[in-house]
Amino acid sequence: MDFRTIPPGAGGLAAMATDALLVVLAGTSRPDGLDTALATLLDAVVEAGDFEFKAGSTVVLHRPAGVAAARVVFVAMPAATAAAWRKAVHAGVAAIRSGGAKSVVIGSVGGAAIDDVLAEATVAAVHDATYTYRRTKPSAPAASRLDSVRLACDKAAAKRVDEGLVRGQAIAAGVLLARELANRPANHCTPSDLADEARTLGKAHGLKVEVLDRKDAEKLGMGAFLAVAQGSEQPPRFIVARWNGGRKGDAPVVLVGKGITFDTGGISIKPAAEMDEMKFDMGGAASVLGALRALAGMKARVNVVGIVPACENMPSGRAVKPGDVVTSLSGQTIEILNTDAEGRLILCDALTYAERFEPAAVVDVATLTGACVIALGHHRTGLFTPDDALAAELLAAGERALDPAWRMPLDDEYDEALKSNFADMGNVGPRAGGAITAAMFLKRFTRKLRWAHLDIAGTAWKSGPAKGATGRPVPLLVHFALARAR
Repeated sequence: MDFRTIPPGAGGLAAMATDALLVVLAGTSRPDGLDTALATLLDAVVEAGDFEFKAGSTVVLHRPAGVAAARVVFVAMPAATAAAWRKAVHAGVAAIRSGGAKSVVIGSVGGAAIDDVLAEATVAAVHDATYTYRRTKPSAPAASRLDSVRLACDKAAAKRVDEGLVRGQAIAAGVLLARELANRPANHCTPSDLADEARTLGKAHGLKVEVLDRKDAEKLGMGAFLAVAQGSEQPPRFIVARWNGGRKGDAPVVLVGKGITFDTGGISIKPAAEMDEMKFDMGGAASVLGALRALAGMKARVNVVGIVPACENMPSGRAVKPGDVVTSLSGQTIEILNTDAEGRLILCDALTYAERFEPAAVVDVATLTGACVIALGHHRTGLFTPDDALAAELLAAGERALDPAWRMPLDDEYDEALKSNFADMGNVGPRAGGAITAAMFLKRFTRKLRWAHLDIAGTAWKSGPAKGATGRPVPLLVHFALARAR
């Protein structure tokens, strides 16, 4: 899809010839500055009761008199924020996505001047509104015909807005990759498939990719990772992808993504209801690959290493059992009290492996706990770190990216729940505070690292009629890395 800026011209928005003109109306009444022809149309639909100045309200007019566009879409935006702008653009594009419009001009009336932040949000909204999964669904609706998006802005602001559009398109490509990988059924996205996708990404975008197999992991001593993998017929893959866009010698940012391509829970098997959604348990891995795709696409001047431990968690005669004790790559032993607490087991070996890169910071990303969903719902990602400065960076990145997180506690008292009589630690504690004790488990493997953990169990996918991956937190990760670029 082609995104560019366009000046409104002397005739204003009404004079712009396009298949669709999307007018975002800021405020709770008709804003000042609306072209006469558009104002007349708006007054008519308001009087007829077809439009209200409430968030999400839209109306589509075909061949309106006095307007050069074939369609006019009015969208209400009562709150003048970047998040409200993204929602408004999404609603407007969704209203025309299945029609014949190939081009759209998007203009704002009554709100803040369009800048790079709104430009980036525009790209995200358009891509999200037009996305359809079709890899294993031949009967999926036809793709949207929309291929040209023009953002109306003053010439003085065009350079900055263009920068936002470029950044937005790179991030959107990363989000798309993450969504596509996570949406695929587990038989279409095995650990080997995920490794192949990483290799393809490397060849296309200049990443150095290395894939370790079971023998490599055994030689290194990744006992926790291999314990999870041993119940499956699918061989495990430990993926390392590097983007060297920064200066030689600069310490990299390391992103670690949980890659459980399907999670039955193992011997501690999950209930059957909604188990199909456990194909999304590699959402962390998908987001790390998506972030690398975005950073490489914009040639970001930063060094980033992506680590993805990928395997299935299956019950079988070979599967790890409750009570088994395994030795992690760090040398610490773990009593596996619940085989469904497997994500932390593969992540702990990946965190230890990350030490070899002498990173500036390590961020692990995982659909780790249902407890985080209970705590935060589906709007904010759970952020855990003992490092105040790193927490501030990640929270700020999330706000800039419209991909917000919320910091959770890591008080020492929570660590008591992981005590074991038979190993250095257990892999679970009591049910209460489950997201925190999971993070405390990971913290035990980060003593040599500046580390943060993102629990995306509530934000990586949606259930219900809109079931599917969201691509989060690719935008947050990209903005975090970009803030470190130089």
